Amino acid sequence: MAVLRSVVTYSFRLYVVGQTPRSLTAVANLRVLCETYLPGCHEIEVIDAAERPDLAEEERILATPTVIRIKPPPRFRVIGDLSDQGQVAAFLDLPGVDRLSPQGGAQ
Repeated sequence: MAVLRSVVTYSFRLYVVGQTPRSLTAVANLRVLCETYLPGCHEIEVIDAAERPDLAEEERILATPTVIRIKPPPRFRVIGDLSDQGQVAAFLDLPGVDRLSPQGGAQ
């Protein structure tokens, strides 16, 4: 009997404003992060908050860039250019990474 494994797909929504260096850095950093921790089981949606203010308002985006882990629940969000890959991976609760406490230390 064959055992079927379900692949957990991670879904991220990254809010940016325009093609600024900070926005482009965040996009590149999220792609690297996903390829490192979630190869083949992730999807990234990049949303320009200036072009889609309705979505930004719905998600209560107060600063950009902001990434939100949509799936699997629960949702997590990180604000910034995502340059500290280890910390971002922990805050997004990616597999194989120790979760960080609100004070910044590992749990």
